[in-house]
Amino acid sequence: MALTVLVLFGVSVITFFLSHVVPVDPVVAVLGEHARPDQIANLRRQWGFDQPLPRQYVLYVEHLFHGDLGVSLRTRRPVLVDLEQYFPATLELALGAMLVALLLGLPAGVLSAVYRDRWPDQVTRVAALAGVSMPVFWLGLLLLGLFYYRLGWLPGPGRLDDLVVPPPRLTGLVTLDSLLAGDWPALRSALAHLVLPALTLGYYTTGVIARQTRASMLEVLGQEYVRTARAKGLGERAVVLVHALRNALIPVLTVTGLSFGSLLGGAVLTETIFSWPGLGWYVTNSMLNVDLPAVMGVTLLAALAYALVNLLVDLGYGLLDPRIRYE
Repeated sequence: MALTVLVLFGVSVITFFLSHVVPVDPVVAVLGEHARPDQIANLRRQWGFDQPLPRQYVLYVEHLFHGDLGVSLRTRRPVLVDLEQYFPATLELALGAMLVALLLGLPAGVLSAVYRDRWPDQVTRVAALAGVSMPVFWLGLLLLGLFYYRLGWLPGPGRLDDLVVPPPRLTGLVTLDSLLAGDWPALRSALAHLVLPALTLGYYTTGVIARQTRASMLEVLGQEYVRTARAKGLGERAVVLVHALRNALIPVLTVTGLSFGSLLGGAVLTETIFSWPGLGWYVTNSMLNVDLPAVMGVTLLAALAYALVNLLVDLGYGLLDPRIRYE
């Protein structure tokens, strides 16, 4: 936990000072090039930009402790309110992508290791290599063109069909809100809209998890205790799933945690292609409009999510290996 606080402090320092070396004046960007000098001076004083930089950072941290991330220069709303609106969509997309990656990547990695150098292994290695090397924007456009425009099997951009009434907002996750409200038409529409963006975003992570699972399983399957289990007459399924897989999951868990943090912060292209109203769309528009408070707020939120996910991963090590204990 102390390390998490230290990481957030470091991120706040770096993002704050880097945002102030950008050769663009956010006040001029908001008021326009034809604003009068007195208007620029008044707005600069109102936002505290006339203070020395260290003093601005101290004020920024004081506001952070009170949950105040500033006001967006573009939307003119508190950044925290904007994040509450856009973050659930990104979280829902990242969870869907991670579910795809785990459901496909783990079994593929195990099969690839068990059938080493045979056709399941070759197929899995080619598919995993394609996943980690294929550009996300190209895959997204390919899936959209095939399953939406050509075949019509799945809906296109957006989170719901146009004629479907959104469920009451409780968590911001449309699938969960639909489930809690018992709104089955909205749930079906939300799940159908989630398939293509989740596949697009999750294919890269699927390849990473499959390759890591294969490498870990190959190492574990060569250990003495696995050969001993086979010598005792245990079935191959029990040897692989009970004795080998559990011990091979620790490095896979590490990769999964790192990948999930990346999914939360790296969904910009996927959200743009599928018109998904999440943090990627929000931060892209904020950067184009030199909205520094919004950009710093998104960066801090991404760092917090990344740190919390990896904290959970560290705690998960103890569940997989009882020898691991934290004082």
